[in-house]
Amino acid sequence: MEYKKIGETYYLRMDRDDEVIEKILEVCRRELIPSAVFTGIGGCKSAELQVFIPESGSFETERLEGMLELVSLNGNVVSGDDGELFHHTHALFSFKKNGEHGMAGGHLKSTIVLYTAEIELRPTVGGEIRRKFDPETGTGFWDFRETEE
Repeated sequence: MEYKKIGETYYLRMDRDDEVIEKILEVCRRELIPSAVFTGIGGCKSAELQVFIPESGSFETERLEGMLELVSLNGNVVSGDDGELFHHTHALFSFKKNGEHGMAGGHLKSTIVLYTAEIELRPTVGGEIRRKFDPETGTGFWDFRETEE
């Protein structure tokens, strides 16, 4: 992976075998970015997608393998009270299976780059967004409380 900051935005180019979410969080830690939003496209070789099932209070995971066109990647990074970074990411992939074109999308747990992925990472400016735990889903949501300096 390589990245470059232009203005307030970071542009990340990920390479073969990079795990996309891991690399986004790595840049945020390295550059001291407590919250941000990101978008991207690319070519991947595997992905784990999840969907939340309210009735069971759990996520179902689907694993995809093969040439996966990362058609759309959208997500955010926020900080917990202890400074730990969390991501909330959705992705849409297109692929060909058994001679047919298919698509799959949802909450992205992880994806591994096959050729490249190009990510635009935009830190929040003038403040930060924190994470608030939601006991109903067992996940976190945006929290706009002011942090103490």
